[in-house]
Amino acid sequence: MLSSTLPPQFKQSITVAITGASGALYGLKILDLLRARGDTEIHLVVSSSGWLTLASECDLSKEEIEAKAHVVHSPKQVGNCIASGSYPSMGMVIAPCSMHTLAAVAHGLSNNLITRAADVVLKERRRLVLLPRETPLNLAHLRNMVSVTEMGGIVMPPVPALYQRPASIDAMVTDTAQHALQLLGLPNVQRNEWQGLKSNS
Repeated sequence: MLSSTLPPQFKQSITVAITGASGALYGLKILDLLRARGDTEIHLVVSSSGWLTLASECDLSKEEIEAKAHVVHSPKQVGNCIASGSYPSMGMVIAPCSMHTLAAVAHGLSNNLITRAADVVLKERRRLVLLPRETPLNLAHLRNMVSVTEMGGIVMPPVPALYQRPASIDAMVTDTAQHALQLLGLPNVQRNEWQGLKSNS
């Protein structure tokens, strides 16, 4: 566990990025679940397009959203701590991940703090989880997903687990967010587990 230089109250550090695709609720739910754990230092980076999506899809103010994290970074601040592999981070999740951000990560274009932090996570062989939100997918999207996967990242389209018969949008979003945290390698993530099909006999 890379926690030797973290504040003593935290066991691990996770970076959450929100970019300009639809699906801002996924990023917000991940922030809420991480905050509820109480053992994780949360770094938040929101792109300019991400703020536009948040304003369109949720009723929270910028201040309320930023309060969900312990450290908030501007995407322009490419020299901040999460831009270096020496900072003890467990990994990063980009939720939602726009096709622009996906392409930048796939091609190693560290043109802002989000893509630089993702590049660092990959080069340090840590966990990078992307929740791309686009449909249908063109060939460039698919090739970029393959590139990220080949580099060790995890591409996780936020597809709802309808077999669980979720009763609300929040239930679907929560399950996807929990799945993303499991993929980051966080211990003790609470999630409804598949128990198998019920017998009809």
